[in-house]
Amino acid sequence: MESNQNAFERLIDIMKRLIEPGGCPWDREQTHESLKPYLIEESYEVCEAIDRGDFDDLKEELGDVALQIVFHAELARRAGRFDIHDVLNGICNKLVSRHPHVFSNGGAKTSTEVLARWEEIKKVEKSAKKKDRKPSVLDGIPREMPALAYACRIQERAANVGFDWDKTEDVRAKVIEEWQELEEALKSGDAEMIDEEFGDLLFAIVNYSRFVGINPEQSLRKTIMKFQDRFRHIEKRAEEQAKKISEMTLSEMDVFWNEAKKI
Repeated sequence: MESNQNAFERLIDIMKRLIEPGGCPWDREQTHESLKPYLIEESYEVCEAIDRGDFDDLKEELGDVALQIVFHAELARRAGRFDIHDVLNGICNKLVSRHPHVFSNGGAKTSTEVLARWEEIKKVEKSAKKKDRKPSVLDGIPREMPALAYACRIQERAANVGFDWDKTEDVRAKVIEEWQELEEALKSGDAEMIDEEFGDLLFAIVNYSRFVGINPEQSLRKTIMKFQDRFRHIEKRAEEQAKKISEMTLSEMDVFWNEAKKI
């Protein structure tokens, strides 16, 4: 096992070397914008490793995310904006200020109280930074998030200040109501109305997922993976029978689909 001494500083030094004159041509061409897809991709690979329970892979993927963070910080340092130590000191200060129940006399005893207090402190912090407009509890949620996860975070923020349904049954009734409104929109043939009602239905389903304790983003991803596995089984069985899947009937594919379900 390699020595852990100054491992983080070693990573910083390696990153500096890569983007210095005489370093890696590809790394030297990168910008904050060009690196965005890699940061997103590496974050998803961390999540995938967690889903698989593969801790060796998780260790590697966390390292890849750390690289992306150091890469962005080094680009900022070279531009005279900030460096990695500013980043780390910033998150340390934020953790201390948002955990008064740990580091001072905040008095929160439950997770719900902690989250409510966190949002209050965050709102004050955002207010100090953005004096040109009134702060909102919905500030700070990146719009680039996947839509299901974005909807869930918006709903959680609103729920933390009491804007939420009382009972699961009420949310279920809302889902049914939105489904009925979508059906009415479909009958009308109004494309804009159909689009709006479909979005309302999805938003209501995300709300329902919160109440039954399901992460909608993860749940949908699992279903997508399941679909892929079953469809690949159809492709494999078609190949075994020397058939082109594009020429098979739906009934023929259903037979193999049901085989995959049993497997």
